[in-house]
Amino acid sequence: MEWLSAENVVAVATAVVGIVASAGMVWYERRVPRRKRIGYRVQMDNPIGENVSSGRANVRLGWFDEAPGMADATFVLLRVENDGSQSIADNDYTGRELHGLTAVFADRTIRGVSVTQPPGTDHLMDHFTPSAGLDYEGGTLRIPRVPLNRGEHFKLLVLLSGGHVGSAVRLIGGIRDGEVSPNRSTTPDDQPPLFSRAARLITVMLTVCVVTLALIVVLHDDTPPPAGCEKGTLTVTGSTAFEPVMRELAKKYEKDCVGATVTVDPHGSTAGVRELDAAGGKSKNGSPGVVALSDGPKPSGLPRLRENRIAVSVFALVVNDDIPVKNLSLTDVRRLYRGEIKNWKQLGGPDRPVLLVSRDANSGTRQVFQRRVLGRGELANSSLDCVHKDDPTAPVVRCELDSTDQVLSTVARLPGAIGYSELNSANGHKGLQRLNLDGHTPSVEDLEHGTSDYPYREIEYAYTYGQPPADSLASSFLSYISRGSGQDVIRTHGHLPCGTPVGLKICNDG
Repeated sequence: MEWLSAENVVAVATAVVGIVASAGMVWYERRVPRRKRIGYRVQMDNPIGENVSSGRANVRLGWFDEAPGMADATFVLLRVENDGSQSIADNDYTGRELHGLTAVFADRTIRGVSVTQPPGTDHLMDHFTPSAGLDYEGGTLRIPRVPLNRGEHFKLLVLLSGGHVGSAVRLIGGIRDGEVSPNRSTTPDDQPPLFSRAARLITVMLTVCVVTLALIVVLHDDTPPPAGCEKGTLTVTGSTAFEPVMRELAKKYEKDCVGATVTVDPHGSTAGVRELDAAGGKSKNGSPGVVALSDGPKPSGLPRLRENRIAVSVFALVVNDDIPVKNLSLTDVRRLYRGEIKNWKQLGGPDRPVLLVSRDANSGTRQVFQRRVLGRGELANSSLDCVHKDDPTAPVVRCELDSTDQVLSTVARLPGAIGYSELNSANGHKGLQRLNLDGHTPSVEDLEHGTSDYPYREIEYAYTYGQPPADSLASSFLSYISRGSGQDVIRTHGHLPCGTPVGLKICNDG
């Protein structure tokens, strides 16, 4: 069954672990840490006399040398704290005596005691009085029933003689529903852990569960396969400008639909639609397995070709980097391509001849340029190498190339060169820059937001020979292009899908 997939089993198991860990955490917080607890730790045990059986005597001066009985004296700093999760009242101490706790310093005799408390807890000092049970005798110190809020503590600085450094120090007493026990920390600067070991373990378990679930969500490709996957072979031809989009779409379709082979073989928009028409005329089974992409509508005289509007493509004029011109008016562009402007200095640029790098007659990009920008055809071809005139009577050098990549590479290589390309192909290409037209930037975003009248754009069409059968690979592939994942690919490559609200309006308006 589908719900028993590996991803679902891992997800359910992880969720169960998370629920159990959460329940365990609640139980632990309610049952275990809620016990009252007094912890203690020795933060200092230093010799101050000269006769010590353990440790090394400190440097002394003054009273420490003069006072009698200080030859084997030591200082102990004892910290007593409420490290449970509940406050401790004076009646929570369970002993019958007046005092609440007893500190025992093995093999040593108490000579004096000083009590200190942290800032903000001055009220604790009122409890350290002889009448409240504060007293010492021999190696035993009796501590009053001091109420401690959660996290509060006090310290006892005890002067001792006899014994040796490191002798055992114990705190004895009882707490209702709790305990008195030593802490692990032994240095003055250390703090008890904010969370217990069990709480930290549960927190780590929950974190692992959350991260695992997140990875399952992120890495699991839950995109449903195309509805009505079909097997067989399909050839996609036509526009070279739309080639990168088609290659990625073909690859994704083949991955989602096992048994389908989609070959992308572009030769230019006009050549592609004519190839489709010829294949359809020879086909004995109706619509052949061919889809032709065209930058703009098909030429006249091909009535059997059925159009599917796919996307809005934006194109751009590009110039070599040595031309500092950033914007051209449509009038100046038309003068350039009529051969009236022969040198860039006529447009405020450097003294350099104009080189027109164009596409061949089969190019949809060229046809869009002529239809949307020039309003007429281009000059005749006058050069094979894009540098020298083969026709001495031609007003400017103009060459024709077979693909968008050839145009971009040639413009980037030749100073003074100007050409045109699909926008996304031109972006990031070294050695050239894009031109604005009449102050409008070539931008899909501006077009989609309705803030630009940029003219050099066109609808991308996918043509089939007649209406392909509903169960054919051609029909399935066209549906894939116009649905969610297909539209995402189209947008990623810098085109505006016709399936979006704005794209639909532009595609319908033509």
